Amino acid sequence: MRPKISILVSDLSSQGAGRWGGAVRPFLLAQALQSMGYLVEMVGFSTETSAPLSIDFPIHTISLPTPAIGPSAVRELFRYLSGDLIYAYKLKPSSFGLALLHRQISRQISRSRPRRPVLLDIDDWELSWHGGDDYRYSPNPRQLARDLLKSEGALRNPDHPLYLQWIERLVAKADLITTHNDFLQRRFGGVNIPNGKDTELFNPDRYDAEASRAAYNLSDYRVLMFPGAPRPYKGVEDLLAALDILNQPDLKLVIVGGSPYDDYDRTLIDRWPQHIIHLGKQSYGEMPKVIAAAHVVVVPQRQTPAAQAQFPLKLTDGMAMAKPILATRVGDIPTILNGCGYLVEADAPAQLAAQITAIFAEYDQALDLGRRARDRTLTHYSMAAMGAGLHQAIQQNILSTVHWRSQFPDYFHRS
Repeated sequence: MRPKISILVSDLSSQGAGRWGGAVRPFLLAQALQSMGYLVEMVGFSTETSAPLSIDFPIHTISLPTPAIGPSAVRELFRYLSGDLIYAYKLKPSSFGLALLHRQISRQISRSRPRRPVLLDIDDWELSWHGGDDYRYSPNPRQLARDLLKSEGALRNPDHPLYLQWIERLVAKADLITTHNDFLQRRFGGVNIPNGKDTELFNPDRYDAEASRAAYNLSDYRVLMFPGAPRPYKGVEDLLAALDILNQPDLKLVIVGGSPYDDYDRTLIDRWPQHIIHLGKQSYGEMPKVIAAAHVVVVPQRQTPAAQAQFPLKLTDGMAMAKPILATRVGDIPTILNGCGYLVEADAPAQLAAQITAIFAEYDQALDLGRRARDRTLTHYSMAAMGAGLHQAIQQNILSTVHWRSQFPDYFHRS
């Protein structure tokens, strides 16, 4: 018998964990756990009525008419949480808060039932989107009444920043915390589990760069590729300013995808039409072929709390595909690359321009760095590495107790 893990996700919509065909953190956690012999299910909410993702583990989606989560939706969620362990994705009331509530109610209903551990995965500093530690909710009485009582009042949102502040105080109630970078680990503690990459899918030997460039009408260009959704903190404007400095028509920034939240990518295209080629959203399975067309993958993050708290998945996309990487010294990026790419300071278009020139002046050397980046991904950022790290963390922090060893003797014999 093996432990079963219920991954609790607050937002399974196409703007949340359901984007990119499920190639985001909670699905990576699920795949990594499966690879280590755990049974996995995913349970969460969505305001959309979309086709279920093609995933090889059960997903239970609770439909919501509005972002507010009512008592009936919570009861339905709790009925589906059948795991021996509950793994809350994101430090939010709508995930971690509900996991703690479920644990408390379960113990009250059945005192004889063993206490189910609650795990917490923190992949963002949620409060960073609202000013971080400087955030204050200071309404006047009338505003407070509107926020509380109106059907669309701000405080009806379970993940209002005020509640995000409160939920941070409950982090210690988790039986295990996992994060994916040093910034989050310093702030919240826990174990650092970097995102894993499907290195067989993202295998450069399976794709031909020239054929990919031809397929996407990029053969006439030196391709700087940004394979993700542009946001101001991701520094795409700095890269475009660098292209203004260089003023070389064959250099193009190819943006793959687009923001699901606003029209920021359209704003970039309107301002810099001479530099941008927009390929639009691609399926996860198509991404390796798209990235194969790149000469350089660019990750020009700005020095903001939001960027420092993230692990850019597009970084290991490019590394796995053995592409030269041009990035900024933000967060864990220097550690992830560890000498296998090119780094400049954040918010420095002139440095980006100079480094682009240097890369193409010695492009064979750049390709060699890309091959080293691929080797580093295989060792440190593969799905196998992610699974091994998760297994070790769970075994040491939860499953090593007498209760768990008696419940799952076969599992521990195998381990």
